[in-house]
Amino acid sequence: MNDQREVVVARWPGQVNSDPGGLAALLAAYHLQTQAEKGEAVADADGLPDRYRAEVLDPRAAFADDVVLVALSGNTVVGSVVVTAPVGGRCEVKRLWTAPAFRGQGVASSLVGAALAHAADSGVSTVRLSVWQWRAGAIALYERLGFTVTESWDGRDQLVCMERAV
Repeated sequence: MNDQREVVVARWPGQVNSDPGGLAALLAAYHLQTQAEKGEAVADADGLPDRYRAEVLDPRAAFADDVVLVALSGNTVVGSVVVTAPVGGRCEVKRLWTAPAFRGQGVASSLVGAALAHAADSGVSTVRLSVWQWRAGAIALYERLGFTVTESWDGRDQLVCMERAV
């Protein structure tokens, strides 16, 4: 029997009145895991590269031009995704993360679906993303949701670039 609460997706911070540190905690977990997977583990958010530490310390400022969607279980933020502001008919989905206790429950799919709906409402024609090649589960999720691998726009090694029409 699953005793998890229903998870809903909301825009942050506009529709989220509780758990003010929840998004920052998810971003920290995302970046700490990514650093470890890259073989560059750090002990805590203070050790993250400046660019990523800034997101953790002040997500509102870091994503001021973007839309942040969060998955909520009750008043707890359990997932997040960022949709960048449209540029040239495209936007990017990034920072998709689900708290480990909520994985396998459709949280990430719901977040990406909400991100695609937002993109469509914003008038973009294409949504793109990049994902580390070792994140096979994430790549499989994106493929199930209609994303296909495309030519890289990012020079970092081991990064897979994907996109899909809206």
